[in-house]
Amino acid sequence: MEIAKNNKRIIGIDLARALAVFGMIIVNFKVVLGGEGSSLLKTFVIILEGKAAATFVVLAGVGIALSTKKSIEFNNLEKLTSIKKRILKRAILLFVLGMSYITIWPADILHFYAVYMLITLLLLRSNNQTILLTGTALILVYPLLMIIWDFETGWDFQTLTYQALWSFKGFIRNLFYNGFHPVIPWSAFMVFGYWLGKQDLQNPNYVKKLLAYAVLAFVLIQLISFFLVNQLSDGSQQMTKGLTEVLGTSPIPPLPIYMLSGIAIAFTTISACILVGTKYEKNKIIDALYKTGQLALTFYVAHVVIGMGVIDAINPDKFGQYSVEFSVGVAIVFSLLCILFAKIWLKYKKVGPLEFAFRKLTT
Repeated sequence: MEIAKNNKRIIGIDLARALAVFGMIIVNFKVVLGGEGSSLLKTFVIILEGKAAATFVVLAGVGIALSTKKSIEFNNLEKLTSIKKRILKRAILLFVLGMSYITIWPADILHFYAVYMLITLLLLRSNNQTILLTGTALILVYPLLMIIWDFETGWDFQTLTYQALWSFKGFIRNLFYNGFHPVIPWSAFMVFGYWLGKQDLQNPNYVKKLLAYAVLAFVLIQLISFFLVNQLSDGSQQMTKGLTEVLGTSPIPPLPIYMLSGIAIAFTTISACILVGTKYEKNKIIDALYKTGQLALTFYVAHVVIGMGVIDAINPDKFGQYSVEFSVGVAIVFSLLCILFAKIWLKYKKVGPLEFAFRKLTT
């Protein structure tokens, strides 16, 4: 999405996008390449699981809000219709792109992401209260769905494979209910992101308050989760494990405490990045990360096709059996190469390779 601030991109948004992509790269490399080893490093990756992807989706909602804000404020229906058509085209392209490589990357988020965009499109002219209520409803309805349908249907959690994915019933169930990033409730991340993008993100005082509230919310959610699990388990390890799945902040299944935690950390990351980006706009590191964030789509696809592909080609027999130290190390190296590529590419081009293709196909 185009992100404007008086015809200039808000640096902090792209900065946050870069960090979200790096987080997703680390998590995905660990899941696919292997994750045994240092308990400290494993804990670090577990903290990132679901949080980086949630931030990525929230940022998409922010982008939609910023790209449509002026058209809505000035009731420019012609311009708004044009933007909606462009968003619709991008959603279709993202769905096709995601589906095209889901066989090599079952945890793809792009085809889910496309449906989140369609839902957010329905809320473009809604007021803040309606947007927040919609997002909240998407979160709260999920536990009710789990009462009706078994979350584990279709899953082999030993191999993290989904049975009957290519049947109509299995695909719809995976897409909307129990896939890696199901539309219900994950689309709430983009809805809350859309609400956030409609706020006064150009006002440093507002962003500072947002950061304080987001940090407070995140800490309270973690404490509530820990307290409930600790009190209700009564010291039983088996009970603790079961309650952690329901009352913890793990993304599978995506229950309310995880969703709220994901929103809080996303808001924290975005508001902090806006403040840092504004204050240190000329800093070389911030500039490099800002440029990297502009190529987020390119790097998301590249980390699977190129990053994991190269490791698989070098030693396919060891794929999935590497240590967590190796997986995280490779992820960091790949992330650094992304930064280098972004710096060089944007010296000669205005947008990334995939971003350019999407712009051409949707204008």
